Amino acid sequence: MFSNLLDDFIYGSFFLVYYYYQQNIKKQKLLNIYNQALSESKINQIKTQLNPHFLFNNLNVLDLLIYEDKNKASYFLNEFADIYRYVLQATDKKFITIEEESIFAEHYFKLIQHKYGNAYQLVIENHNSDGFIIPLTLQLLIENAVQHNIGTSKKPVYIRIYIDKNIKITNNCIAKRNVKQTSGRALNNLHEQYKFLTKNVIEIQNTDSTFSVTIPKINILSP
Repeated sequence: MFSNLLDDFIYGSFFLVYYYYQQNIKKQKLLNIYNQALSESKINQIKTQLNPHFLFNNLNVLDLLIYEDKNKASYFLNEFADIYRYVLQATDKKFITIEEESIFAEHYFKLIQHKYGNAYQLVIENHNSDGFIIPLTLQLLIENAVQHNIGTSKKPVYIRIYIDKNIKITNNCIAKRNVKQTSGRALNNLHEQYKFLTKNVIEIQNTDSTFSVTIPKINILSP
């Protein structure tokens, strides 16, 4: 009889362990689904902030060009329409190839040169374009360099994008005088996207002479 009770106890113990194990798996799956849905929601919220940010900044440039040079404004508008079409397509994706994003960055920089000429200069050194990146990353960092620094043809702001094992974007600092305090939303949004989509985070270094941001490449299989 004792043997039967022992067998029942052992069997019951294994049953409880198995039962709680299965329940834990179900809860973990539900938690993963919840976290994924939460991440998707936050990413979509971030993207809805990015598109108006990109749009209104460039419409302000267009407004100034219309006042200064109507022909240049017309050319700018045609280029901007093509670029904004890319923006709308890119924001439907979590990731985009580094090659596509770097080409877009070059086209976007042409918009900047319409207004500022050689006051801002861009160099892209692409030694290894394998991998993926969050859409509009490079555009945001180029825009950030222009927004916070004032260049001239004699003393330009150099923006350098170095693509190898990771992606590093640097610019020399020529701070604007009496610049308005900004919210830092662009960099915060960028940080949030990487936090939700990858285990890696961006690294920011800011000195009196140089500002740099290091972006980790994304493996398409990354969570």
